[in-house]
Amino acid sequence: MRTMIKTASAVFLLAASWCAAQSLREAADRAGILLGAAVNVRHLTEPAYTSTLAREFNMVEPEDAMKWRDIHPAEKTFDFGPADRIVEFAQNHGMKVRGHTLLWATHNPEWLTQGKYTREQLSVLLHDHINEVVGHYRGRVFAWDVVNEAFEEHGWLRKSIWYDQPGIGAGKHTDYIAQAFRWAHQADPSALLFYNDAEIEQVDRKSNAVYKMAKRFKQRGVPIDGIGMQMHVLHGAPNIASIATNIARFTKLGLQVHITELDVALPVDGEGKASNPSDLQRQAEIYREISRVCLQNPRCTALQTWGFTDKYSWIGWETHRTKGAALLFDSQYQPKPSYDAIKQALMQWPRRQR
Repeated sequence: MRTMIKTASAVFLLAASWCAAQSLREAADRAGILLGAAVNVRHLTEPAYTSTLAREFNMVEPEDAMKWRDIHPAEKTFDFGPADRIVEFAQNHGMKVRGHTLLWATHNPEWLTQGKYTREQLSVLLHDHINEVVGHYRGRVFAWDVVNEAFEEHGWLRKSIWYDQPGIGAGKHTDYIAQAFRWAHQADPSALLFYNDAEIEQVDRKSNAVYKMAKRFKQRGVPIDGIGMQMHVLHGAPNIASIATNIARFTKLGLQVHITELDVALPVDGEGKASNPSDLQRQAEIYREISRVCLQNPRCTALQTWGFTDKYSWIGWETHRTKGAALLFDSQYQPKPSYDAIKQALMQWPRRQR
C-alpha cells in the first residue's frame, strides 16, 4: 500500500511539475484553442516583450496598426509598414494573425471625417479600403474584425460616418454592416469574418440586438463567420452563467465566438500595483472561469487578452490611474496568479481538434 501511495504521489508530482514547465502557448496548443494577445508595434524592439509574446501565445492582433487612422493616413496613401512588422513577427514565430478592424466609428483620419464626402463617394472609399487592406493580407490574416462597436449599450445603432453621417448608402439599419462583410469576403474568401463589440458577453439588450443582426445575416446569406466578445472586465465579477448562455446561442447559429480583448482591472496604488494583494486571486478566478466557459463550447475557438503585460495596459490611462494590473504579466514580465489560472484551465481540459 505504501508503495502504491508513493507511486501515485510521484506521478502527481511529476504531472504537476510538467504542468508548471509548460508555457501558456504549449497548454493552448495541447487544448486545441487559439490563445492570443493584442500587440503594439512600438514594443517589438523590446526583447522582454517579444520573447514573452512568442513563448506564451499562438495568435496576435494589432492594437492600432490596422485601424483606418494608421493604415490609411491619406486618401490615396496606405501605410502597411507597422502592420506588416506584426504580421512578419507572427509568421516568423508560427503564430496566427487576427485583423482589427476594417470599419469603426472612431480612429478614423481627419481627411476622412472632415472630407464632406457624399454617400456614393464614401461607399467607394470604404469598398476600396476593404479591398486594399484585406487583399494586402490575403492568406496571412486568418480572421478579421470587419466591423467594430456598431451598437450603443441599449441596442441602438451607433451614429457614425458609416451608418448615418452620411452613411455609405447601402440601405437602412444594419445593411451597411452586411455590405462591409460582403466586400471583405470578396477580397479574401478564405478569411473568417467577425463582428466585434464591447459589453455583449452577457445576455442583455445590447447582445440581443447583435444576436438578432447575426441571425438575420445568417438567414440572408451574409458571409459572417463569428462574433468577437471583447470582455473588458472593469467593474466587479461578470455573470459567468449568462456568458455561457450567450456564447451558446451565438454558436447555435453556426457562428464561432472569439473572446477578443479580455482584461480584468483592479484598484491600484500609486505604483500601479494591486492595492489589495488578495484581489490578484479574485482576478485569477475570473480569468479561470472565463477560460473554462470558452473551453466548454467547441465553437468558442479563441481567447485573447488586450495586451499581456501591465507595463503597457490601456486600463491605467482609461481610469485616470485608479485601476490597472489587469493582465497576465506584471510590468516586469513576471507571471501573475491569473497566468497560472488560465494555464491550469487549459491543462485540465480534454484536447479538442482545431
